[in-house]
Amino acid sequence: MIPEEQNKALDAWQISARYWDKYRVLIAQMFAPLTAGLVEEARIGIGQKVLDIGGGSGEPSLTISCIVGPIGEVTYTDPVTGMVEIAQAEAGKRGLTNIHFRQCSADELPFADRTFDVAVGRLSAMFFVDPVTAVREALRVILENGYVSFVVWGPKEANPFFSTVTDVIDRFVESPLEDPDAPDAFRFAVPGKLAGILANAGAKNVIERRLNFQIKAEISFEQFWQLRTEMSETLRTKMAGLAPAELPIIKQVVADAARRYFESGTMSFPAEALIVSGRKPAT
Repeated sequence: MIPEEQNKALDAWQISARYWDKYRVLIAQMFAPLTAGLVEEARIGIGQKVLDIGGGSGEPSLTISCIVGPIGEVTYTDPVTGMVEIAQAEAGKRGLTNIHFRQCSADELPFADRTFDVAVGRLSAMFFVDPVTAVREALRVILENGYVSFVVWGPKEANPFFSTVTDVIDRFVESPLEDPDAPDAFRFAVPGKLAGILANAGAKNVIERRLNFQIKAEISFEQFWQLRTEMSETLRTKMAGLAPAELPIIKQVVADAARRYFESGTMSFPAEALIVSGRKPAT
């Protein structure tokens, strides 16, 4: 990715940070199964030193800090200033003293070799500038036989939480042809793609596991619409290009398509993610 595009992507995430903070409680609730799956896969336990790569608004660092306890520690990293600030503020509010914060890119980690027991990333690997370099860096900074584990979204069609809105908007807004290797939420949705990158970067015992779960929250369609259209930079950009008269039409079409996910009066979408893990070989 050329530096100009990198800066543009960082700027977009900087704007998104305020919305991730606004919906913090909801996001934690909706994506809790991803955090739980990641913790289980990376075998995170009491007393460990864990690196969180691309920790966004604070998860999974905030959850992991409670699991490793006072004798363990978590190092949160993210390249976006706004994300680091809101994550740090939340940790402060909760009185968590075993999380350290560093603003840095995944492909240039400012840590010595063999510093951590485990390295994880929740919904961050899809946005790595250079995934192979990032995984090599993750392997470099963990102990021999330590785990690197990443959770990424499965196919778009298996994730109506996203596609219900984007499929409708894409009928109204012309989208350029997507580069399957460009940073995007579904960049590693193809089974084996991220696993291949881990193997290429030198990880051993690479395992890919499919995680099916429900994205659930006590919210109405109206709240879901607001959450999705505020949190996603892609949607914000596309909607800015629509004529005002088109918005209520689009919203109604999305509401009709999403009705079945709100039948109980609250939101419940089926979802699919992939958890991909590997270990650092002993030298």
